[in-house]
Amino acid sequence: MAIRAKCLSALLFCACLLPMAALATEITVASSQVERFANTPVGGRVGKLIWRGGIVMVGHDDRFGGLSGLGFTSREQHLAFVSDRGNFVTGQLIYDEAGRVFGLIGVEVEPIQNSRGAPLPRQFSRDAEAMAVIPRGGIASAVRVGFENLTRVADFELTNHKPGGAAREVAIPDWLTDTRTNESLEAVCIAPAASPIAGSTLLLTEGVIDDDGQHVAWLLGERDRGQLSYESNPSVNPTDCAFLPNGDLLVLERGVSFLSFTMTLRRVPAAEVRPGNLMRGEVLLEATGGDIDNMEGLAVHTAPDGETRIVIAADNNFNDWQRNLLLEFALAE
Repeated sequence: MAIRAKCLSALLFCACLLPMAALATEITVASSQVERFANTPVGGRVGKLIWRGGIVMVGHDDRFGGLSGLGFTSREQHLAFVSDRGNFVTGQLIYDEAGRVFGLIGVEVEPIQNSRGAPLPRQFSRDAEAMAVIPRGGIASAVRVGFENLTRVADFELTNHKPGGAAREVAIPDWLTDTRTNESLEAVCIAPAASPIAGSTLLLTEGVIDDDGQHVAWLLGERDRGQLSYESNPSVNPTDCAFLPNGDLLVLERGVSFLSFTMTLRRVPAAEVRPGNLMRGEVLLEATGGDIDNMEGLAVHTAPDGETRIVIAADNNFNDWQRNLLLEFALAE
């Protein structure tokens, strides 16, 4: 009995040492193309953008959904999402012959881990809302994830274009850590090489308002560190951010009007993203109604044809009446 007990203990010990990637599960996601936006065909102009097409994604697994933030992890359109229930969702976008996004293939779901390498223990700690890709030498090497409720920021390594492994906590200001609501840290993005604050991380809040009535933001950087703010708008709140290659900042805003969602995409000049400043953005796109859903994720990438494109994704909140929607645009200039 003692020998059997020792063997069982050894087996359990070895099982605990298995890589957490073993917890990743491949799932099937069906996609249907979205042909029109604001009654405009693909290639037409909407606002200050060009409509490039989109997809509605339906996952045959209860864990597919709640997609709150995303980022591209390779030049071959591999991407990763974070979900409200503490998962990484990864896959690869594919395009048709006309250069329109066609579907998401090779989709896997994997639990986000804590700093001890275990899946996040309870829902209060799982609410991942934002993600930014960390480049090293021009290559994606890790992701930086922002959480609300148990508000924090953590980094995760990329392996084969997929984030995972134990969380590495990133120090953030105490006032942000202590804001433990579902309207705290909503957006995380990292400035590109062309930005005046290259390499710095911008943290943007949804419901933390300063004395002037503006959304509080914070820059994490070696040279560029400190508080700044983002102009408040009465009907929408920030849900994500992403930098364009030239350093300009894009901010996605979301609201609710007459029982439907509204969305605004704004562009903030690179020079405005600095400590102590109030960031104001010009409107690139406004939408409401059936063209959109609960738009929460924003990313910028290079399409297969070399064009810089803006991707906006919806969080369906795991509701049957909402969609996992992904829309793609290009700048009109």
